[in-house]
Amino acid sequence: MTTEKHLIEKKYYETFLNGDPKVAPIQVLGEAYMEEQKKDIPDLSAIRFAQGEVYFHYKDFEAAIFKWENIQNEWEPWAKKNMADAYFELGLLPTAEEIYKSIATEDMTLQTEIALHLFSLYIRQKNSESASQVIKETVSQNPDYENVTALARSFFEEHQDWSSAIELAWDEAIRLESVEWYDAMIGYAGKGVTQIKEPVFFEEGLFILARVDSERFEKLSSALWNNFKKSEAHLSWVMVMDRVITRIASENVGSWNTLSGLYEESYLSLINGTHLISEVGAAIPSLLTNWMKICVSSHALAAAAAVISWNEMFPRTLDSSTVYEAENRLLELEKQTNGYDEAVRLSNEVLHWANKHDLHVTKSLTWIMNAIKNQDSYKLLVVGTDESGKSTCINSMVGNPILPEDNKALVLLDYDEQPGIREIADSEIIEVERIEEQPSFRYQRSYHAKLDSSFLQKHRISFMDTPSINDSNEVLSCLHAADGVLFVLNANNPFTEKEQQVLQQIKEKMPNMDIHFLLNKMDAVYDDQDQTIVETKTKVKSNMPNAGVFAFSPHYEENSQGSDFGKFFAAHYKQKNLIAGRTTNLLYFIRRLIVYLLNKRIEKENSLVDSIKWNEEMVSKLNGAIHQIGDKEVEKVRSISRGYQSIKSKMKAELLEKIPQILRGCSEYIQENSDFGKLHLELNDEMNHQVESYLTETALPEYYQLIQNWIQESTAEFNEVQFTINEMCDSFNALYDEDKLQLDCDFKVLDDWRRDADRLTTAIHWEKMNILLRFTPSQFLLKSAGKLLGNITQNKTMIYNKYKQYVETEDYHEAAALIVNRFLQPFELFEKSIERDIRIFFRNPLAILNQTVEESRREISSNKDALSKMRENPEWYQDPLTFFELKLRQNEWLDQKESKIPV
Repeated sequence: MTTEKHLIEKKYYETFLNGDPKVAPIQVLGEAYMEEQKKDIPDLSAIRFAQGEVYFHYKDFEAAIFKWENIQNEWEPWAKKNMADAYFELGLLPTAEEIYKSIATEDMTLQTEIALHLFSLYIRQKNSESASQVIKETVSQNPDYENVTALARSFFEEHQDWSSAIELAWDEAIRLESVEWYDAMIGYAGKGVTQIKEPVFFEEGLFILARVDSERFEKLSSALWNNFKKSEAHLSWVMVMDRVITRIASENVGSWNTLSGLYEESYLSLINGTHLISEVGAAIPSLLTNWMKICVSSHALAAAAAVISWNEMFPRTLDSSTVYEAENRLLELEKQTNGYDEAVRLSNEVLHWANKHDLHVTKSLTWIMNAIKNQDSYKLLVVGTDESGKSTCINSMVGNPILPEDNKALVLLDYDEQPGIREIADSEIIEVERIEEQPSFRYQRSYHAKLDSSFLQKHRISFMDTPSINDSNEVLSCLHAADGVLFVLNANNPFTEKEQQVLQQIKEKMPNMDIHFLLNKMDAVYDDQDQTIVETKTKVKSNMPNAGVFAFSPHYEENSQGSDFGKFFAAHYKQKNLIAGRTTNLLYFIRRLIVYLLNKRIEKENSLVDSIKWNEEMVSKLNGAIHQIGDKEVEKVRSISRGYQSIKSKMKAELLEKIPQILRGCSEYIQENSDFGKLHLELNDEMNHQVESYLTETALPEYYQLIQNWIQESTAEFNEVQFTINEMCDSFNALYDEDKLQLDCDFKVLDDWRRDADRLTTAIHWEKMNILLRFTPSQFLLKSAGKLLGNITQNKTMIYNKYKQYVETEDYHEAAALIVNRFLQPFELFEKSIERDIRIFFRNPLAILNQTVEESRREISSNKDALSKMRENPEWYQDPLTFFELKLRQNEWLDQKESKIPV
């Protein structure tokens, strides 16, 4: 055992035993101590150091400390470390920590031992932070020290300090090129914890691993890739892998099937419409180049198609050698998948993207794509002229007169236990009762009819009926939705020049499409059936040598003919390889969808511009209407108020004139034999009575009639206003193309006026007034004279004449004014409400117009924001569609490999 190991294990004392295990260490050391003391200059440090070790092993820690604390020569650092160990064993951890930290030494072994003991001390104290710091420093300074890295790894894993564990394993893997540490990294990646590091952290280590162990390189790279592929660092990771693969020598590239699949998966995810070209465009050429470098046979065709498609869309971004290699592979390799699933995924991606961005996709397009994806039945497209009777023929087969005789719509007939008909409109799919007979000049309609038909169910056929080939090209646009074509001919005049032209167009458009013929209306050529069939087959064979011809009449026994056609269908139409054709068809409609969305972008921008301009014009028109109605309101407030004021003024003038006359007329109540002592009281009562009677019986009815006339005139004015507003409203609704505005004025105002007129003119609440009893000199003298002289007969005539004269000549203006003011007070209160009521009459139209202005302004602002974003960042719309087209082109290349159909 070396001295260093003796010191570490506290067995330095064994050097005094001369290899004799039977000797007692205490005795030997005691004897050595006594011998050393006999020397002139004794050095007891080594003996005391060894004695301390023995006491330590016997757990006499205090004795051990006593021996060690007096050592001051070269043994001192180890002695202090041993003292700290003893305090540690005694549980005096702060003292132990203080001593460990106080030791100054250049000895790397001692430094490491001190650090490891501090590490243990911190663990016992549950001070994970300090323990982590100590073990990291120890690994950094002396990583080759026994068990240091193992201790660190165990500690980090136990405390789930994955960042530190990953750093340790990665540093050791690179330093030692150790597969064990790389295996540890594979484990961490499997736990999914490696994504806490930036991808660039792994770059150099992966490059080294590719040289050390190719198989492990794929395992670790794939595990890390799976960690990063769903994170924001995905693109950074791909770029790191590209740099690594680029540096790897060709001889170190293994059969990396998993890694090749991840390259394909990442490439497709980067072009799935969620990234812009500016974000990923620079990285993809390198990705494709390295994918080609490492791909195995199962991914080689996809990689080659991706390279060629990218080069088509973005020329000169790939090295020519990479493109050349891809072209050769595309020619040499056999296609291993049909591409149908990829086409379905792509269609779903495009539709999801359109829906996410609120882009309306016509229902007819999504409906036909869904029909292609439905693999429950064979889609047989039935074509023919008006004279062929194809619709009647289909009705006969399915056992339901579902199709009109001259069908001009695209109709898909499917089997379903729950029958129903749906019309496929541009923006919605609606349930309908029947398929309409539609004039040829109308827009093309589509229907999906589900029938409980035993024929459709038994033979798993779906018929697609189209408008006749006489006046429509709809047949050609429907070819990509069909699995095969049934060409219906009229037995009276089979295979006309027009029919041959259409057949040629179908063959040019879909050269691999199964096309066979049905010779209809055989009952019309009953006597020449055999000859007609032979001649028709001859004509057909000259154009299509492999085409079959089936003789049919809707008037023959249905079940027999249906069964025979079922056999004909099974014999002539290829149903085993439908998926390849469906892939081609689906890709065709995906391209139509992408083109549609590209046009939709332009249409949407133009629509926003038009909407902004239209709404601005509408705001101008609406504001003009608001001002016009506001002017009307001011005008009516003025004219109607003046009308009422004129009535009130007229009544007031009439009352001020009439009431004094009534009061003077009360002189007739005065008689020579009147009791002049009380006459002034009686005469005052009479005057009140006469005025009240006049107001009630004459003034109120007259006022009532005048107000009624005023209300009638106001009604006429209001009706005129409403008529004008209605014309205005109709104009606006015509512009909006809907009944958006309802500008109804509040005619309840007139009902309120009529009610108030009735209330004000039905009766008056008369309170007796002091007309004659007011304190004036004339009245005072008369009342006094009446009381003093009224009982003297010779004075009565004089008093009578005086009273008579006074009553007949009195001014009464002041009294009349008081009476009129009191009488007109409620009418004046009514007058004050007229302006408010007129404004209430106009309130609803003005409120609606102002609200519509605000709505238009909000829409203008919203559209301007949307337009600004579209123009500022056209790539947000354009780039995803470019990537979708790139994906489509890749699928078309793969499909072309299978179908040999030119795209």
